[in-house]
Amino acid sequence: MPDEVALSPEIARAVIFQSYGPEPGLEGVFFKPLPKHRALEGWFAECLRLTDGQVEDLPVSFAARQISLAAAVPGRINAFHIHPRAVQDELWCVVQGTLLVWLVDCRAGSPTLGRRSRHLLSAEAPGLLYVPSGVAHGYRAGPQGALLLYAANSQFDPETPNEGRLPWDYFGSELWGDDRG
Repeated sequence: MPDEVALSPEIARAVIFQSYGPEPGLEGVFFKPLPKHRALEGWFAECLRLTDGQVEDLPVSFAARQISLAAAVPGRINAFHIHPRAVQDELWCVVQGTLLVWLVDCRAGSPTLGRRSRHLLSAEAPGLLYVPSGVAHGYRAGPQGALLLYAANSQFDPETPNEGRLPWDYFGSELWGDDRG
């Protein structure tokens, strides 16, 4: 390795280095890339294969009870929420645009309790992000906005919603800042 470059002490204290390796994950969270079949005329990707309501080819058992869409305008922050009243695991797939997703483990007794995990979901490279119950989740839409397709293993009940909300900056406002580096 070449010799280090001497910097002024003020600059040396301010310099930080980005990490390019994989971030430590959260217990039970996974991302499954989806094959995208491209052609001159467009592309095709399968999101979910179901047999009797069970999603196939996942490392966990997941019975889809509801499939929903959420649209986000450019720059929209939708954070944070969690499902404390009943088990509600989710599979997320961005089908248009890009989302910066933050997950935070809030499960008592979890080996990754309190850990934050960043994910970039994009229709350009589709995949399924599994968000287990007890993991707070939120997103920020990219410059073109985003369309999120997601499956849940419980159904939405407007009489007793299972949407516990935390302030958008509860885990730190820096999560949603622009990368100006």
